[in-house]
Amino acid sequence: MEVRNIHQFIEGFQRFQSKYFSGEKPLYNKLSNGQNPTTLLIGCCDSRVDPALLLDCDPGDIFVIRNVANLVPPCNESGNQQGVSAAIQFAVEALNVKRIIVMGHEKCGGIRALMQGYQPSREIDFIGRWMRIVEPVKQQVLNQLGHCATEVQNHACELGAIILSLNNLRSFPWVAERELSGDIALHGWYFDMTNGALLAYSDRTDSFLPMVCPLGVPHAAELATTL
Repeated sequence: MEVRNIHQFIEGFQRFQSKYFSGEKPLYNKLSNGQNPTTLLIGCCDSRVDPALLLDCDPGDIFVIRNVANLVPPCNESGNQQGVSAAIQFAVEALNVKRIIVMGHEKCGGIRALMQGYQPSREIDFIGRWMRIVEPVKQQVLNQLGHCATEVQNHACELGAIILSLNNLRSFPWVAERELSGDIALHGWYFDMTNGALLAYSDRTDSFLPMVCPLGVPHAAELATTL
């Protein structure tokens, strides 16, 4: 079973090699000299929400950070959550990205575990420590929507976690300075997995609005320019 399963990845690489690497040789010759992405995307490590697949990107288009529940920790020089922070600093200061997208999604396992009262199975527990980043959102959801169904609470926490991560991004001086000068823009996106839609956070309305509607539904014309 294991041999058969691993072989699908080998065959997948062979298809990539023949279809993309050979077919896009000029692109890979250029990329071999370095990367120049314009966008940093912070997404969830959930296997169902590959950012490059969802956004149909070419190699080199986006610099991607993936972690449980697409979270950004607050800037804390003495903290232990440095992997995400280091990648953010590299993307902004070394790659000079022009935008940062925090992309959450429906049915997030990390958020579900947080809302259900995650209980670690052993003394060493990285999941619980990581998810404490979004604990304030959980408490707000329970205070405001404690009477609602679990699915409603989870959904609200998924959206709230995106807003929290946007605010935490602004705690990094290299992000705050560039946003203030207009050299970088921050975006909060949400993938509605059930309907195949993409929502975007609007500072103006303090809500998530459809940027790409489900198939068969009229597109929200030029919404992205008004957020």
